[in-house]
Amino acid sequence: MAMGIDRPTMTPRVPTLPLAPRSIQKGTPLKLLLGQEALECLAQNIRYVDPDFPASRFYESAWTGIEPLSLMQRGLHIAKALHPFLPGNYEQAVQILMASMTPEKPDAEDLGVAGFFYLPYSFFISEYGQDEQHNSGNDPFETSMLALYALTTRFTSEFAIRTFLIQQQERTLKTIDLWITDPNPHVRRLCSEGTRPRLPWGKRLSSFVADPRPTLPILESLKDDPSLYVRRSVANHLGDIAKDHPEIVYATCERWLRSGASRDLMWLIRHAVRYPAKHGDARARKIRAAAC
Repeated sequence: MAMGIDRPTMTPRVPTLPLAPRSIQKGTPLKLLLGQEALECLAQNIRYVDPDFPASRFYESAWTGIEPLSLMQRGLHIAKALHPFLPGNYEQAVQILMASMTPEKPDAEDLGVAGFFYLPYSFFISEYGQDEQHNSGNDPFETSMLALYALTTRFTSEFAIRTFLIQQQERTLKTIDLWITDPNPHVRRLCSEGTRPRLPWGKRLSSFVADPRPTLPILESLKDDPSLYVRRSVANHLGDIAKDHPEIVYATCERWLRSGASRDLMWLIRHAVRYPAKHGDARARKIRAAAC
């Protein structure tokens, strides 16, 4: 049990992240990123902005039953444990969570796996951020979009935004269109990564698996992005599409090559078709050869 986290904070403090390795450590389960230290840190960060937050009660609730859960399961478990101890109004609760986060990352700096500390925030938005019953009868969509924007500049919103694409696709895509030219590369990456049909660890976007055309304008806009961080996401997104609609990906890559692709875009094209080329697809191999 955590000790001392309900003691009053005498002076203002800055939210922090628990210590975490720069990369995944062999033999160390990822789920330990959301263990005792993370729960204590999360509770204390919230208390910095909400002195009345019952940190010990939250900790006991979140710790109960967490041991056998995977990393993603822990993120959802902690989000659900947070819910009864934050204001019943979703907008007020999210404002507290956003205020308890560390400063945003203005560039593509990688925090390693430390950012997974914010996985419960991601699940909180996706679980409670679409239903009016959690927001005093008011539509919470715009509040959730602002929260996703803030979250992705610290961690990523690629998992949370998928529930919005599943339930409110057109509305969410309109917001994504506004983010494509954002100065922060984490936000631009979200436009591609969050809409990937088959994102690892994320909910499958069955609509885009069946018909990827709604996401193609996003990839078109980001294919020449100045950040490799963003371009790699575009390539992986195309790789997802190629699993179900290789013709669309091949035609897109060939068109880009004909238009005079830059060296960076040629790398993106090679990366996008690497798996079908590796498995012997003749057209994919021809595209990779032309992009060298």
